[in-house]
Amino acid sequence: FPSKYFETVTKYSEEYNIDPYLVLAVIKCESNFNINALSQKNAKGLMQIIDSTAAETNKNHTNQDIDLYDIDTNIRLGCKYLSSLISKYNGNYYGTPKDKVNEYLSKGIDVILVIEVQGALEIKHKIPEAIFIFIMPPTMKDLIIRLKKRNTENNDKIIERFKKAYKEINELNKYNYVVVNDEIDKATRKVNAILEAQKCMVERIEEVYLNNPEEEIHELLIDDKDFKNSELNV
Repeated sequence: FPSKYFETVTKYSEEYNIDPYLVLAVIKCESNFNINALSQKNAKGLMQIIDSTAAETNKNHTNQDIDLYDIDTNIRLGCKYLSSLISKYNGNYYGTPKDKVNEYLSKGIDVILVIEVQGALEIKHKIPEAIFIFIMPPTMKDLIIRLKKRNTENNDKIIERFKKAYKEINELNKYNYVVVNDEIDKATRKVNAILEAQKCMVERIEEVYLNNPEEEIHELLIDDKDFKNSELNV
């Protein structure tokens, strides 16, 4: 990593209690340490911050002048924003590579994202045609038992996750489907049934490539006005 940024990264990483190497990794991925980087979405500077995010993150700061091409300002706002995201997600880092998702979708391959509610709602805003399935435990008692059986987190962390899950259930009405995960095989069959049903919906066949027989027949009918049933080999 370029050493000239390390002092600034360390300063704000300590202030906002995040890993400085996480910040450096974000800068590397977002701008490759180009202070003048500008994306097609108008994200600016080292950490590729858009104006609205900068304004929201900076609203309680004494200096309201925001220059996202300024190294100190960009890293300060980026660290503060990262810190807020980490606190929302119980101290864990999550992410989904958009390019890889689009690559699979373009090939007609199903993509399933296992993602918490806040992330799901953000995706719903950006990709409204996506289908959202809320996986629920049979009871909240079952949830706490499952969290404890993992044996991967201390009691305080388990309580945090439980409280978060309890709040997330209130977002249930923003999803398309709900599946109760009482028996894993049964729940899996329900999810598969939802996926198959979605592939057969007329509007989805018209809008996206799904790599199934219904889509192929539909495309033949649209593209070839002289289409004959004999071409189906049935």
